[in-house]
Amino acid sequence: MQSINNIQNYVIESNLVVSIFVLPKGKNNMDTNNNIKKTLPVLNMYCAACANSVQKILKRQDGVGDAVVNFATETAQIEYDPQKTNTDKLKAALQAVGYDLNIEENEQAREDVETHHREHYQSLKKKVTGSIILAIPLVIFAMTPSLMHLPFANYAMWILSTPIVLYFGKDFFIRAFKQARHGAFNMDTLVSLSAGTAYLYSIFNTLYPEFWHSRGLHADVYFEAAAVVITFVLLGKLLEEKAKGNTSSSIKKLIGLQPKTVMLIDSSGQAVETPIAQVKAGDTILVKPGEKIAVDGIVIEGASFVDESMITGEPVAVEKKSGDKVFAGTINQRGSFSFRAEKVGASTLLAQIIKMVQDAQGSKAPVQKLVDKIAGIFVPIVIGIAILSFIIWMILGGDNAFTHAILAFVTVLVIACPCALGLATPTAIMVGIGKGAENGILIKDAESLEIIQKVNAIMLDKTGTITEGKPQVTDILWSKEATSELKNILFSIEQSSEHPLAEAIVTYLQDDAQLISDLTIESLTGQGISGTLNGVHYLVGNESLIEKNQITYPDNIREWVNGRLKQANTVVLFADADSVICTIAIADRIKPSSIDAVKQLQAQGCEVYMLTGDNEYTAGSIATQAGIKHFKAGLLPADKTEFIKQLQSEGKIVAMVGDGINDSAALAQANVGIAMGQGSDIAIDAAKMTIISNDLTKIPTAIKLSKQTNRTIRQNLFWAFIYNIIAIPIAAGIMYPIDGFLLNPMIAGAAMALSSVSVVSNSIILKYKSLK
Repeated sequence: MQSINNIQNYVIESNLVVSIFVLPKGKNNMDTNNNIKKTLPVLNMYCAACANSVQKILKRQDGVGDAVVNFATETAQIEYDPQKTNTDKLKAALQAVGYDLNIEENEQAREDVETHHREHYQSLKKKVTGSIILAIPLVIFAMTPSLMHLPFANYAMWILSTPIVLYFGKDFFIRAFKQARHGAFNMDTLVSLSAGTAYLYSIFNTLYPEFWHSRGLHADVYFEAAAVVITFVLLGKLLEEKAKGNTSSSIKKLIGLQPKTVMLIDSSGQAVETPIAQVKAGDTILVKPGEKIAVDGIVIEGASFVDESMITGEPVAVEKKSGDKVFAGTINQRGSFSFRAEKVGASTLLAQIIKMVQDAQGSKAPVQKLVDKIAGIFVPIVIGIAILSFIIWMILGGDNAFTHAILAFVTVLVIACPCALGLATPTAIMVGIGKGAENGILIKDAESLEIIQKVNAIMLDKTGTITEGKPQVTDILWSKEATSELKNILFSIEQSSEHPLAEAIVTYLQDDAQLISDLTIESLTGQGISGTLNGVHYLVGNESLIEKNQITYPDNIREWVNGRLKQANTVVLFADADSVICTIAIADRIKPSSIDAVKQLQAQGCEVYMLTGDNEYTAGSIATQAGIKHFKAGLLPADKTEFIKQLQSEGKIVAMVGDGINDSAALAQANVGIAMGQGSDIAIDAAKMTIISNDLTKIPTAIKLSKQTNRTIRQNLFWAFIYNIIAIPIAAGIMYPIDGFLLNPMIAGAAMALSSVSVVSNSIILKYKSLK
């Protein structure tokens, strides 16, 4: 246990040095040692330009070193100096511009955010429904010649469009006004300018048609364009919200990975089933055989063996007695015990896993930086193009110059879609990371999802990664005839033991042996266990136990034992008072999936290396069985790190796969660190990815997922850019001199809504692609 703590301290100190080195200085040359990093939900963002606006506002605040805002996940990752600012000040700064920041970090806060999203979705649904009901007769009026020339037609369309524009669409105008007060622009600006212009122009022409008639022009109205634009934008937002909800559903599935409740010992000494959220530090918790330990703590009563392979990488379970530490995520095996909780809530493994997925979905891939810059200047450029189109039409438009100028101005504003650009990368990242989580692959950030497809060298730890991490009987040598009676005696003695090696023997014999109830059992601490039946004394244990009882065994058995020991097997001997009855070899076998995984990785062009602290003979044997051509044996944790550095200096992109604290430094050094199993919080923190199961084939699956996700990002960006590059000039009227074509603002509204929905839909398609 002391060695574990020493390694833990080493890793923490090492990670601190790395953090100090890589964190950027803030605008005021802040000392990043004291900075706090938080990921908080941002409310009231409605487009990619909103995210850029929020990011700029946060970065401008005194004391903020960095801020990354993700529109798709509606979160802000903020690094700030607590001596200069706090979350209350940041919240107030965003509220002044019409946004909001949820600064509470508890279960209730998360529920409040979910409630807000649900209410927003339901509100959008009602607005879309109401808008469609009014827009249908409005479009019929506008598109039917016999109706549109009726004396009251304009007034009817005015009445139908007003609730859509001024009630269902009022939020566009309110948010645009708040943005304009602070010199900012977003999609609300485009929608409010376009719909507002069309609506006001139509009212003027309805009330004062003679203004145009006296000039020989027809007083056209565009109530349907203003109303349908808002309807389509609202519909697009509704579909976006629905799609974004689908991409984040995988987080909820992770909740089932840990128990929801624990058996809490109350003041009267009774065990009461209690939700894990109500557990506090200092509470006493009862753990029964086979249960997962839900929080970190110290054993105060009872004893057991706990599987800590996810922390130490060692396959043999560790005995736990009063005063020993237990860790969240580890598995109690045979005995029951109670322990005092030390780390709860956000410190538990479940909370860290969920936080990691949320942070990953909120992170940005390197390719997103360029897109963010473009999205940040997109709206002002579109407004500029719209104004330029208006001016050109006024100069060159002839008799209908003003009408065409107004139409071009409105249509350009309507058709431009910053959301398609803003959603292209983050929606694909959200789906990719969510899909990974559903397949047992937890991805820490978007950058690692982008990089892993480029990996060409994979380092694999041996114990618990390539091997099972669970002792099993590999061979048994009977010195006497293996009668049913002897098997029953051995089975019954080991059945009474709580040692994990005994469990391996019981599992091996369970189909061929039966339990004897009248055995007298005695545990021999540190050596084994004894049993007496009908006056005959039997021993099961290690060599020292046999020698201590002066039981000799022939050279052929000793040679067999030595051979198995050289293969890194554990040997258990079963003897009576006179001689050894049988010897049993127990080892940590190679997982069948490891061999398949190595083949898949090599087929993907990766060089596979095995790194282990075991001896050369054992390492060579395991490497040969697994099909691994390169291995390094007898390595300390620091040696693994140095070897990774060496490969990186040769230009290789390295992934390290490990399962415990002893692998943390190597996981941190690799281009992509991958933690196997339900490792410790430190292993998860050091790694860029975590494989929930112990299935090594998840690594080639992660590489394939990375390739699929990056392909989807490229497709999304292509269509988003192409859409705007083609649509905006057509909306401005570039086709008119060629064939007299002018785009109807109503059609432009539909195209704009469909462009962002198509990008999100393409990302959702990724969710259903096979990873086999």
